[in-house]
Amino acid sequence: MNNTFLKCLLLSITFTVVTEFSNTVLNLKGLLRHFLSDYLTLDQLNSYFEFQDNWHWLAYFYIYAIILIKTLIIATILYIGLFLSNKDVKYKNAWNIIIKAESIFLLVPIFKTIWFYYFQIDYTLQDVQNFYPLSALNITGYKGFETWFIYPFQVLNLFELFYVIYLGFQIGKLTNTNTDYGLKIVVSSYVPSLLLWVATIMFFTLNYS
Repeated sequence: MNNTFLKCLLLSITFTVVTEFSNTVLNLKGLLRHFLSDYLTLDQLNSYFEFQDNWHWLAYFYIYAIILIKTLIIATILYIGLFLSNKDVKYKNAWNIIIKAESIFLLVPIFKTIWFYYFQIDYTLQDVQNFYPLSALNITGYKGFETWFIYPFQVLNLFELFYVIYLGFQIGKLTNTNTDYGLKIVVSSYVPSLLLWVATIMFFTLNYS
């Protein structure tokens, strides 16, 4: 189990490095300052960014906490799915699979950085925040879209599809069956949970936007 915790920590560090690199290349701090300048005074802006700089290190713990909680929850969901299918699998093995699968999403900030650095060089903070590579939102665009409808269109992306397929493949190996069996477990456990999560986010966004 300790080895799996270390893998989770390594994944979090990698996410942090990639995210920091992306934020620097895309100048998100400058974009945020420009956006907030319409709502805050100069003194308020300086105070805000001074506070942000002083407590920036907390973001590292935040990333680790989010990845840890997310992988543990998904591992629990898959573990229950496997248990109900009468498959005797150790929880740490299910968790290990999830941590490996999460590395797929490292490509998201990389693709985003490449897109805005080389292709869409004239962009705003809203463009960066709402952009999700290889997603349905890229086809429809977010402008003129209802706010509560943006998130589900972001989730509908090829990375999520690869994630599901990879989980199915790994579960097939873990249970000594095949990818088809693994996909059945994923579709019957993880996918409904994902849909419930998306519906929850849509509900809160609709009520608080």
